[in-house]
Amino acid sequence: MNSIRFALSGLLLAACSSLVAVPAAAQKKFDYPNRAVRMLAGAFGSPSDMLARTLAPKMAESWGQPVVVENRPGAAGTIAASMLARSTPDGYTLLLISAQFTIGAALHASLPYDPHKDFAGVTQIGFSTSALLVNPALGAGSLRDFVALARSKPGQMLFSSGGGGSSTHLSAERFNFAAGIKAVHVGFKGTPDAILEVVAGRTHYCLVGLGSALPLVKDGRILPLAVSTPQRSPLLPDVPAIAEQFPGFGRDGSHSLIAPAGTPMAIREKVSREVARIFALPEVKQRMDTIAYQPAPTSPTERDAILREQIRTFREIVARVGLKKQ
Repeated sequence: MNSIRFALSGLLLAACSSLVAVPAAAQKKFDYPNRAVRMLAGAFGSPSDMLARTLAPKMAESWGQPVVVENRPGAAGTIAASMLARSTPDGYTLLLISAQFTIGAALHASLPYDPHKDFAGVTQIGFSTSALLVNPALGAGSLRDFVALARSKPGQMLFSSGGGGSSTHLSAERFNFAAGIKAVHVGFKGTPDAILEVVAGRTHYCLVGLGSALPLVKDGRILPLAVSTPQRSPLLPDVPAIAEQFPGFGRDGSHSLIAPAGTPMAIREKVSREVARIFALPEVKQRMDTIAYQPAPTSPTERDAILREQIRTFREIVARVGLKKQ
């Protein structure tokens, strides 16, 4: 009898041990992060780089692990996206993308990755506030006046952008379509050049990030007629949103964090929650306000749906404008 009791006790002890071991194994499986995380971003000083360098130190402080920003500019973001697609799907390599990622998917018939299948959404980050800018000498003091002037001169107005196929180009084309304007595009090497061409009066308007133009706006050298966000910007409370006059206008693509396809949902959700926490911090909110940036974090599932919708939207714009796929 004692031997039977001893055997039963041993079995009970083993069963209890196994019950305790299951949660420990599960916890170990999602012990993330337990080493350095690499966050790929665009060129140093770009909006995606600025956002990455806002997030990285806060994440590192919270997680107790380094979060290293690695700039991988070139080929309109294709180089960085290719690196991510080849990375191990363990959450230790992330990519902070801009609208150029979805534009690339719309513009290029062949890419070294599949924008739908090779990536997993982590979170949307938010939107830059863009502004429709004109030279004060143009004589259009309001959005309504500008549209009336542009409609009266079909094909004669020039708009500048940071380059053909850039987000500033397609955003302006989207506005032109919503407003019923026919204008001629002039592309430059970057957004600063596009703004300076308007200041110099060599082009008539541009639709670019407000943060880049604020000093010129404050000096009165360039005039903002409208902003791209659904609501007015706190930085320009008297300037209307484009959607107030043209409800069909939608803002351009957002910044996001993505991971390689196959990255566990538990890891993606943890990063998503951390991003939302960081953008809720008072000092971060204040910093975003000063550069006219609107945080809009989402869940990984929501980010996947938004990405598909933005690619579809940009494909429609590319087709409507008649841009040739590369």
